Amino acid sequence: MLNAALPAKKQASKASRRFWRNPAAIVGLVLITLLVLIAALASVISPDPIVQNLSNRLLPPSSEHWLGTDQLGRSVWGRVAHGAALSLQVGVIVTLISVSVGVLVGLLAGTFGGIWDNVLMRVTDIFFAFPSLILAMAIAAALGPSLTNTIIAVAIVNWPSYARLVRAQALALREREFVEAARAIGTSRLGIALRHVLPNTLTPVLIQASFDIGQAILTAAGLSFIGFGAQPPTPEWGAMVSETRNFISEAPWASSAPAIAILLAVLAFNLVGDGLRDALDPRNTH
Repeated sequence: MLNAALPAKKQASKASRRFWRNPAAIVGLVLITLLVLIAALASVISPDPIVQNLSNRLLPPSSEHWLGTDQLGRSVWGRVAHGAALSLQVGVIVTLISVSVGVLVGLLAGTFGGIWDNVLMRVTDIFFAFPSLILAMAIAAALGPSLTNTIIAVAIVNWPSYARLVRAQALALREREFVEAARAIGTSRLGIALRHVLPNTLTPVLIQASFDIGQAILTAAGLSFIGFGAQPPTPEWGAMVSETRNFISEAPWASSAPAIAILLAVLAFNLVGDGLRDALDPRNTH
């Protein structure tokens, strides 16, 4: 209760201090910053990811080819660097779409209730009835293999979690005193949803989104690995692992480099998500 009485600016300041004192969160933030810089400067700091040179195929890492070359003589470093931009775009776009749809559905269901709640939550339950990866595979297969269709498939799978999250927050908030006061002075349900409920759901949504960016990158890479996502010669990390897996004993660097990139990207967003969750937890008074 003491935390709730603190001014908003003071609470934000304390949350910021808690975040910056978390070593794991700082490591995650540094990794994300490096990924963003590599993605932004890929065309400057790395060679063309598409150009083939069969005379240089499967060369080990060296000063000329930092991460070696693949079976077609392409620079693995160039493909990993350019793939960073694709993977980050996928993660961010998927999460933005999922948050937009999920928050809208959750707000309508939790604030308006009645038939809105019943219909929207039953639709949400249908999506939860299927394993997320299997459903994403089915949607991607139906739409056709491409990076755009992968984004659509993963977003369709991810939005229900935000709908459930926001609905639960809305149900808890609509009985609070400030919402009752707004209702008493004649504020419409839409006005209550936008002015009072939505701002108070942003913290859990932000925390969930920070985890889901990494999860979206991993899911998209998995779909590309099995052929439902990005198609060759697109330098997408999952597709790179798939293309080079037959050469893993002869040239392990060709498949391990993109695999490690996926690992670091997912780890980075999970560390930042953990840091945000700890920093924004109202029960944390330190």
